[in-house]
Amino acid sequence: MEVKKLSLLKEEKTLIIKEHQVHDKDNGSPEVQVAVLTTRINQLTRHLEGNKKDFNSRLGLVKMVGKRRKLLNYLLQEDNSRYRKIITKLKLKK
Repeated sequence: MEVKKLSLLKEEKTLIIKEHQVHDKDNGSPEVQVAVLTTRINQLTRHLEGNKKDFNSRLGLVKMVGKRRKLLNYLLQEDNSRYRKIITKLKLKK
């Protein structure tokens, strides 16, 4: 039986941060947070396809989607161009 990881490795997270950071020392901007959450959401979605009764992971997924939505709403209010840029880069629905 294959063991599946449900968390991001440090190297994966570092790559995501470098790809989406606004400036050199940025690791907490809304764009970075949305990118990390999107990666985690995609992992959990794949996990739940094979483990339909894993309700604890499903609850975590719902919370992550809500947090990402709040961050995107904040970004939309603050800077519409940054919002559009991250939406197209991550291929998310508006």
